[in-house]
This record gives sequence, structure tokens and C-alpha cells, in this order.
Amino acid sequence: MRLFRSDELLGIARETMEFVLEASEESHPDEYMGFLRTDDARKLDLDRDGQVITDVLVIPGTESNPTSASVRTHMKPNDMRAVGSVHSHPNGALRPSDADLATFGQGQIHIIVGAPYGWGDWKAFDNEGRQTTLDVLDVEVPDEHFFDFTQEDIDREIGEERRDDGGFLSWFR
Repeated sequence: MRLFRSDELLGIARETMEFVLEASEESHPDEYMGFLRTDDARKLDLDRDGQVITDVLVIPGTESNPTSASVRTHMKPNDMRAVGSVHSHPNGALRPSDADLATFGQGQIHIIVGAPYGWGDWKAFDNEGRQTTLDVLDVEVPDEHFFDFTQEDIDREIGEERRDDGGFLSWFR
């Protein structure tokens, strides 16, 4: 395992971009808002150093309407994988507003998706609001699970605790 990751952003996974377009369309006529997260390119079987956007984090309590989306910033996790944001403009405008520019400093890349939310209806911007290129990559996005155990693991653990004659958990029985 490497101690330091390359900060070069190689692009966004096609599956992730499809999710962004669908989520934006489903939110219409209100804005959609999320934060972009990356995975190491080598984890995605790319033979290059760098990061690929593979995930969109939606913050609980995000409020949106046809002209804005607001996030409860205290709910945003301190995430080493976060690289920027994505939001929609239901009016179809593919340029950042003054309010957008005020938040762009908090990330490396920002995507704006406009109605009607097709493949040609989005643009990427750097943290200063300048349009930039973001490649769409055909990589397999790993299935991630918030919990890395199954119900069978829980049942087995409970069964072992019941058979245990001592130990810390026996105090609570």
C-alpha cells in the first residue's frame, strides 16, 4: 500500500457520470447537489497514477429549490477522497453563478449539469471557475459497503458470544 496518493485527477467514471445525470433529472425542477469523491486509479485497474471520480456523496438535510441548493456544512464529513462538487442548473445554464464561484474554492473540480440532463449538458470547472476538461472513463466502479460485514457475520458473532464462558461481554449477561 502506498503512503501518498497522486493528486492528478484523471477523470470521472462513466457510471458515476450516468448517476449524476439521472439524479439531476430526477431532482428537476429543483437543483441537485452532491460532493465528488475519488478512488486511486490503480484500484480501478488503470495503469496510471492518479485519481478517478467514482462516487457522489449527498449530504443529509440538503435543501434545494429551482434556483439554489444549500448544504448543511456541519454535516459534510472531513473526507480525504473529496475533490469537489456537482450540482444542477434546472434552467440549463452551463456556467457558474456568483454563488457557485463563492463555493468553488473548496475543491479541485466542480461539475454543473443543465437541463435536459443529457451527455452534452454538463461542464467541469476548476476551483477558480474556469472551464476545464474532465474525461469520462470506462472503468468498473468498485462496490463499496458502508459496513464490511454481513448478517451472517453478525449471527456468527452473537452465537460465539453466547457460547463464551467469560470475557468482557459476559459481564453484561
